[in-house]
Amino acid sequence: MARIAQVGCGHWGKNLTRNFAELGALAAVVEGNPDTARAMSEAHGVPARDWAEVLADPGIDAVALATPAETHAPLALEAFAAGKHVYVEKPMALSIAEAQAMIAAAEAAGRVLMVGHLLHYHPVFRRLKAEVEAGRIGALRYIYSNRLSLGKFRTEENVMWSFAPHDVSMILSLVGAEPEAVTAQGAAHATAGVADWATMQLRFAGGVAAHVTASWMHPFKEHRLVVVGEEGMLVFEDSKPVWEEKLTLYPHRIDTSGQVPVPVRGEAEPIVVEKGEPLRAECAHFIDCIETGGKPLTDGAEGLAVLRVLMAADRAMREG
Repeated sequence: MARIAQVGCGHWGKNLTRNFAELGALAAVVEGNPDTARAMSEAHGVPARDWAEVLADPGIDAVALATPAETHAPLALEAFAAGKHVYVEKPMALSIAEAQAMIAAAEAAGRVLMVGHLLHYHPVFRRLKAEVEAGRIGALRYIYSNRLSLGKFRTEENVMWSFAPHDVSMILSLVGAEPEAVTAQGAAHATAGVADWATMQLRFAGGVAAHVTASWMHPFKEHRLVVVGEEGMLVFEDSKPVWEEKLTLYPHRIDTSGQVPVPVRGEAEPIVVEKGEPLRAECAHFIDCIETGGKPLTDGAEGLAVLRVLMAADRAMREG
């Protein structure tokens, strides 16, 4: 079993810590807050160590980084130089140059670089993608994703950088390409200069279009991905409390044989998917890639593609 040090055990890192521990791969925790470090150490029966100790320990194969985004690239580069595999939370870096350096360092060291785009490992998204690839809804036409909630507000990054990586990652995976053009708009209401509402539009070769809307100022939680094809539509609604209602096929189509397009409606069909915890699947995939030398589903190249879209959207928001 691969031996992994969890670096950062805060808001999201504690979940990674728990999953790696339950999978039998957790070897140590690295956490700047002494109280949190002690709690995680005691809860999971592993030592709390400092970063330098982890890098120097040949018994630790990998590190999982759930630290502030600006630290991702520097820490990952140090880890690769020490011969460690790296899992890094989204966004993988804050610049194209940093991401490219991480990819190059991983390749030079012969180590795994995996990016935490969690929804790729969600059983419902995996089923939705399989349905699209099987031609269940015909050729893709339009995709949109809403990731909305009331808080948690952040001041170190805007809502697009916080929320949208997951949605962009899913859209790029479904289309199988990067967009030709990206536009975006946003607004800051709670903290000056930090958008708490943002939307981006993506246009792909061949006519496929997509948009993502993210907000911390929404009256209720909504995580919804809608995929529209020529012969039907699929809806993944992760905010549905009932698992069996998370994926629905709408076999609607548009009849364009006449002078005016006419919608032809079909009966909604729930698609039941076997339950599974996405984060557990993601952590297990990282372990498997370390042990087998496999390529992560969300590797450095996939993370870089998502980063390019985020950077383009950020620039579009700044420049209007």
